[in-house]
Amino acid sequence: MTDSIGSTRRDFLKTSAVAAGVALSANVVASRMAYAAGSDELKIGLVGAGGRGSGATAQALNTSNAVSLVAVADAFEDKAKSAVDRFKKDRPGQIAATAATTFSGFDAYKKVLDQKLDMVILATPPGFRPMHFEAAVQAGKNIFMEKPVGSDAPGIRRLLAANEEAKKKNLKVGVGLQRHHQQKYIDTIKKIHDGEIGDIVLLRVYWNGTRPWVRKRTEGMTEMEFQMRNWYYFTWLCGDHICEQHIHNLDVANWVMKGPPVEAQGAGGRQLPFGSDQGEIFDHHMLEYTYASGAKMLSMCRHQPGCWNAVSEYAHGTKGTADISGGRITFNDGRPEWKYQAAPGEGGKKGRGGDPDPYQVEHDTLAAAIRNNTPYNEGDYGASSSMTAILGRMATYSGQVVKYSDALERGEELMPRDYKWDGATPVKPGADGLYACAMPGKTQVLAAKKA
Repeated sequence: MTDSIGSTRRDFLKTSAVAAGVALSANVVASRMAYAAGSDELKIGLVGAGGRGSGATAQALNTSNAVSLVAVADAFEDKAKSAVDRFKKDRPGQIAATAATTFSGFDAYKKVLDQKLDMVILATPPGFRPMHFEAAVQAGKNIFMEKPVGSDAPGIRRLLAANEEAKKKNLKVGVGLQRHHQQKYIDTIKKIHDGEIGDIVLLRVYWNGTRPWVRKRTEGMTEMEFQMRNWYYFTWLCGDHICEQHIHNLDVANWVMKGPPVEAQGAGGRQLPFGSDQGEIFDHHMLEYTYASGAKMLSMCRHQPGCWNAVSEYAHGTKGTADISGGRITFNDGRPEWKYQAAPGEGGKKGRGGDPDPYQVEHDTLAAAIRNNTPYNEGDYGASSSMTAILGRMATYSGQVVKYSDALERGEELMPRDYKWDGATPVKPGADGLYACAMPGKTQVLAAKKA
């Protein structure tokens, strides 16, 4: 970090000592441990070198003052090495990662966490997030983790417990739900919270698009490698697309309602032709969530080309309607429409809608919190929004009304016990090479209640 930042840190420690009149508090000691890199440069590590991991790393390297990437891990050696090569080409002078600090394999994350880091980026398939987050907290690292933060309820419980430890250690935790850092969303939702549209009676949220990338099986792949490379299509790794993508819209609804829903019911399935490359996930989900106030949320996500596409969120109240994603509010009493206007003269790369790119802003904000040692933890809402998506999947897979509390307490465990390339996967193809998907009315998603 720069001299001014170093001074800020020293001032903070001095002030804390004077105020306490005794030795440094436990939190401050923990914070000092988080700065074990011991230089003015923010040193980061990456766990998960795919597309989003690479994007998050680029954004972290774009933050102000000196930042360097010192270590990279991925389950696959080719992905870890190619990411480092690409970073060195694109970011000369910012890449300190070497062959000695580029790791692969299921335990590669441990080797990154062994390095002197100020922050680690966790961007593997979501099923691994709770395990990696817990290890990063134990290692005393500040963390940026991509959403969703888990693929099943046991994982979310594990992450929530680790996040409590992160708070005790004063670690900074960012979650890749970037709408929280986009001014259009911030201003529109503030107006909703200020009562501009009255009491919320209905929300509508959508992520309707087309099927994303598919990785083909190649000769010599083990079943574990195939599923890991094609992770989007396996629920234990991805959580289904309701978790991987629709979480953004569900998170906005929870932000408006200041907490997760209490229950959900819905329908879903697979209608498009599919092969073994499409794994086991549904291609559509349609849900009715209920919040504690009685307000309902209609939620829809699908991967079906040729249909109505939308990625958007709306809130309907007793006094008006908010197009949250559009930054507009209309009023039932005939008042003129309110429309969000991006502030003129904002610098930096623009995101959609004219605001500074929220993907960059979330990293700028987290880096500033690390450098200035200010409170920063997005882990709880990241977990509850992830669990909201998991709840929706449980409702559509089972065809039942599922309560949030039951889902979190008794939701099924999806992850395998062991991680080996020749190890057993949680799901296996049938004799026809296809994977069975959930069957509403038959699929069980809750463990039995304890006696």
